[in-house]
Amino acid sequence: MRGYPVIRNIVVASLLWAAFVRAAFATGAEPVKDVKTDTTACFAAVSAADDDKIISVCGELLDHDKLAKADRIKALIARGGAFDRKDNIVRAIDDYDDVLRLDPTLADIFNTRGELWRRKGSRPKALADFGMAIKLNPEHAVAKANYKALALELERIGALMAVAGKPSFNCKTARRAAEKAICANPELADLDREINAMNVRIIGEARNYDDARALQREQNAFIALRNAEFGRPGYDLRKAMKERMQKLVGVDGY
Repeated sequence: MRGYPVIRNIVVASLLWAAFVRAAFATGAEPVKDVKTDTTACFAAVSAADDDKIISVCGELLDHDKLAKADRIKALIARGGAFDRKDNIVRAIDDYDDVLRLDPTLADIFNTRGELWRRKGSRPKALADFGMAIKLNPEHAVAKANYKALALELERIGALMAVAGKPSFNCKTARRAAEKAICANPELADLDREINAMNVRIIGEARNYDDARALQREQNAFIALRNAEFGRPGYDLRKAMKERMQKLVGVDGY
């Protein structure tokens, strides 16, 4: 019979397909899960506080483009934290960047990224992140403390930059050779200003008027000797100034 081989092939194909379906959907079994979107391993690593595992398995999870948004955010935060604890600030910031692109309403993440920017030395970016965290959550105590501390730090830096390389006296009226040498050298100028500030502080903390006068006489004697000795063979102005500072602060090896 010519039609028999054709019929037999159709029957065999049908039996093979039926066998495949039974294997895939056996009684009591579920369809095979896409392991790439299974968050179990990533979140288990987080629970175990295993940073190496977090970076590895959460990284594999993040490579899958079908990962749900909420799970992607969780995995990015987890991996960012792991990178942070390993002092890989750049990678941590990258992960938090991705988190905030997905959800720009997370005040905690802005604050965390701000702390990373601050550690990296990018103070303006850190201040902006702390400010955004406060804008999103005006009651965010940590962000408010971070913002205040960094703002004061920037203010101090600005004040220091304003006087950097300037001594305690006016260089425009400097007449003595030692003073001109100090004005010409930013390191010596800073040291002179620090010596003067420390001397003023010590005098202000003196127990009585006589002690304060004695301290000022000592400073005046140092300046007089500095002016008289500068330029003579063997006199080291930098060394003399550092020794004076050391005596004022009372710290060996200044």
